[in-house]
Amino acid sequence: MPAVCVWLLLLLLIPAGASAEALRLVANPWPPFNDRTLPARGLSSDLVEQALQRAGYATLYAEVPWARAVQGLQRGEYDVLINAWYSAERAEYGYFSQPYLINRLRFMRRKSSSIRFETLADLYPYSIAVVRGYAYRKDFDSDPRLKRIAVSSFENAARMLHAGRVQLALEDELVARYYLSRKLEAFRDELEFLPQALSENGLHILVRRSYPGHQEVASRFDQAIQSMIADGSYEQIISRHAP
Repeated sequence: MPAVCVWLLLLLLIPAGASAEALRLVANPWPPFNDRTLPARGLSSDLVEQALQRAGYATLYAEVPWARAVQGLQRGEYDVLINAWYSAERAEYGYFSQPYLINRLRFMRRKSSSIRFETLADLYPYSIAVVRGYAYRKDFDSDPRLKRIAVSSFENAARMLHAGRVQLALEDELVARYYLSRKLEAFRDELEFLPQALSENGLHILVRRSYPGHQEVASRFDQAIQSMIADGSYEQIISRHAP
């Protein structure tokens, strides 16, 4: 077959509106949502890559620390950050999809602690380990009376909490449970969740605004997620990654 015919055939195999170039995806290590060592690189990676494939996009995956992922998206080194919570600052350089998962953010304390949480004012006396660069809840992030201690990961936060260097740690419930059943198993019986969650955050993909057709990428992704929910494949992926 002449080379030009092969080229034309390949073009016909690309769905209408899809990009012929692979989208460069980036995520930070954040098990069970993203991690190269997990099946299909984790729950979020699996959902996002399957949805983008269904939408007609080829993908390449990179995994770097959170700050580098955000900077890389801003600089055009990556096209899609696959695990972003909404913030107005991020919306300036990226275009958000609709949420495809929900993260429930909860505080952890040592079991010997009597800390209670109903309002942010209840937290003012205590130091709280948070992951550097994360956006949690607008009033929590901006309140100058809160003693937020930035750390590189929840694993570090939990170790600091266990050692008494902070009084609270904040993380998605599934992430915390993942670590406490594995690397931090020795701490599992000494740490506990506060009953009330800080918030429930939608998890989105964030497409850099400098990417041609960034709105279309997000729109086609949203449509693909809805079709996966309708045909049951979304729930099948969720079940595959259940702890």
